Amino acid sequence: MSIATTTHLNFRGDARGALEFYRSVFGGQVVIATYGDFGMPKDAPGADNVVFGHVETKDGFRVMAYDIPGQSGGSVGNAGSTHRENGVTITDQSFFVSVRGESLEEVQGYWNTLSDGGTIIEPLAASAWSPGFGMLTDRFGVTWVIDVAAAEN
Repeated sequence: MSIATTTHLNFRGDARGALEFYRSVFGGQVVIATYGDFGMPKDAPGADNVVFGHVETKDGFRVMAYDIPGQSGGSVGNAGSTHRENGVTITDQSFFVSVRGESLEEVQGYWNTLSDGGTIIEPLAASAWSPGFGMLTDRFGVTWVIDVAAAEN
């Protein structure tokens, strides 16, 4: 038996843009189905919004997203705030998305693209537990923890 988990992000009208942005960061394929595709009248407000969408790469990155019906204005995740203070993370958000790579070079590329238009919480740099660790909130309000897997002892 095997099990896989996938982060499912909820948006308020920005799911399509977020999914396409995440594909530009991580590669892979985007699949999007709209409310109109599932029977909502095509001219109804929100018919073009995402009822099911995901990005998936061959190397294992997966994220799902959808637009909450009747809502507009970004992701649900942007309701909170996160910052670093005295070496610890202070937040009122209920989740972060974590991406761990095998090298600093690998995660640096993800970092550079995800941070475009976002807010850096902790710059990507060596830490006590990793050759590279950083936190940011992207332009869609999703907070990401990016790090390099530490060598095992």
